[in-house]
Amino acid sequence: MDRIRIRGGTRLKGEIAISGAKNAALPLMAACLLTSEKLTLINAPWLADVAFMGELLRSFGTVAHYTRGPSFCEGGRWELKSGDLTNTTADYELVRKMRASFLVLGPLLARAGHAKVSLPGGCAIGARPVDLHLKAMEAMGATIELQDGYVIAGAPHGLKGARIEFPIVSVGATENTLMAASLAKGQTILVNAAREPEIDDLGRCLIAMGARISGLGTSEIVIDGVSSLHGAEHAVLPDRIETGTFAMAVAITGGEVELTATHTDLIASVIPLLEQIGATVTQTNLGIAVHRNGVRPVAVDVSTAPFPGFPTDLQAQFMALMATASGVSHIKETIFENRFMHVPELLRMGADIKVEGDVATVTGVELLKGAPVMATDLRASVSLVLAGLAAEGETIVNRVYHLDRGFERLEEKLSAVGADIERIPA
Repeated sequence: MDRIRIRGGTRLKGEIAISGAKNAALPLMAACLLTSEKLTLINAPWLADVAFMGELLRSFGTVAHYTRGPSFCEGGRWELKSGDLTNTTADYELVRKMRASFLVLGPLLARAGHAKVSLPGGCAIGARPVDLHLKAMEAMGATIELQDGYVIAGAPHGLKGARIEFPIVSVGATENTLMAASLAKGQTILVNAAREPEIDDLGRCLIAMGARISGLGTSEIVIDGVSSLHGAEHAVLPDRIETGTFAMAVAITGGEVELTATHTDLIASVIPLLEQIGATVTQTNLGIAVHRNGVRPVAVDVSTAPFPGFPTDLQAQFMALMATASGVSHIKETIFENRFMHVPELLRMGADIKVEGDVATVTGVELLKGAPVMATDLRASVSLVLAGLAAEGETIVNRVYHLDRGFERLEEKLSAVGADIERIPA
């Protein structure tokens, strides 16, 4: 199993190209099941999760071809064509690898009238039940059975429009329902819908495919179902989590880096925090410039929240930053109950963190120390990389397959701006 070795203490300087968003690419790929025509996705990242989704789509008969960009500065291209669906069962052996696989339920049900999808796997950061997905499908007239770890869904006469009120904000349930409703008979109204940029990106792609959708970017989305969708070409939006992560890498190490092919709107909740800790963040013609001089960061409190609040997917990275800050910060995790699993590993590096319930109290130390650490999930793993960049001595991050699920060519991008980081092959 590969490991990543980091020798900390180097300031970062240069440019980092931001990849297309994994969390946008996965539902966009699932959307190809809604049409028999070709869907082309450009600026698509090449990640383990993206490869898993391609493998899953091929199991349905989709012709899925990916072409990588010539360098890590250029995104790749997916060409997806689901001409004839030869299968509507999403097998456990594929779905267990990645939770986003469950997003094929809505498209399969809407187009084929039936689907059998394994209950999902993914990072062990909380229960994240799929009840909201299933209740939405039932509201549109589908029958749902749970059998031997599979969801068996049927709508032989097609789905019907409905008013669906989500009791809590759910990105996945909003995406699944948005896709299913695009081919439903009549109008569907999603109330308390998620507002993340990835949902807006999915909606814009569906509109390019012929869907009739209004209200994107708000908590109420209206979908007027159509009888069929056609092919389209769509560019995956920049990854806001990668953008925020690299911005925090500059904040924790010091230096000056321009993040290209991205924009400040994607991390609007993060920028004020970075400015409070002592960094400067400005929009440029190419993207975002982040700068922090040698002054120690200042401690700042934060609470995670659904978009447009502070993303839970940046909580671990921000904790690594606060571990080196002057003062005491409080980090409240409101989305996933198990998302403090990186804390014991940061403690191994000399951090001073105490967790009580959903709040972590971080007393900053002047210097973290390199150590062998173990990645527990995707975002936790990159927080350890950030801590290693700022630490004295050598840090070895084990289980980097977590990183490969969500960060494209991470060590190459950081090396290009001066970080002393390398992958150690198994």
